[in-house]
Parts: sequence; structure tokens; C-alpha cells
Amino acid sequence: MKKSVLTRYRVLAYVTGVLLVLLCLSMIAKYGMDVDGAADFTRVVAIAHGWLYVVYLVFAFDLGSKAKWPVGKQLWVLLAGTIPTAAFFVERKISRELDAKVADPAPAVAKV
Repeated sequence: MKKSVLTRYRVLAYVTGVLLVLLCLSMIAKYGMDVDGAADFTRVVAIAHGWLYVVYLVFAFDLGSKAKWPVGKQLWVLLAGTIPTAAFFVERKISRELDAKVADPAPAVAKV
């Protein structure tokens, strides 16, 4: 498995996690505190999170299929983008687990 597969998953996990936390905070501001402008912000963040979550699903599924995960583990990783802050913890656990398995390109040997 290439390192780029893990890297793109990690980036999307963080982006999805941050957007989901922002979405939760904006929903609290919109419905709980009735803040002016929160409705527009909530709409923008919800749309961004929705589209990027789809990209996250594709990258996470690709990572899981290349890592040959069982179905339960694959589902947990896929659902992590829907639970606030879960994406951060799942990403960290997956990254630690797969860092040793990721194939880095062999270092170039200098010819004399």
C-alpha cells in the first residue's frame, strides 16, 4: 500500500472532523442562541461537510480495501465522519496501525 493512500485519508479525516465540529457549533448558535448570521454559516458548513464526507467515504473505503480490513472495522471508519470528534480519534488509531505497513519508496543509492 502506498503512503499517499494513508495521507489522503488522514487529510480528509481531519477536514471532515473539523467541519463536523463547526457544524455542531453553528447549529447550537442557530437554534440554541439565535445568533444573527448563524443560519447562513450553518448552511455553508453543512453543504461543505456533506460533499467532503462523500470524498472521505471514497478515500476511507479505498484505504480499508487496500489494508484488507474486516467489514466491521471498515464500517466504523466510514461512520467516524458522522460523529463529532470521532474522526480525530479513529484517524489517529488507524494511522498508528498502518504506519508500519505503509510501503515507503526505497532510498536512492548513490553510485560512486
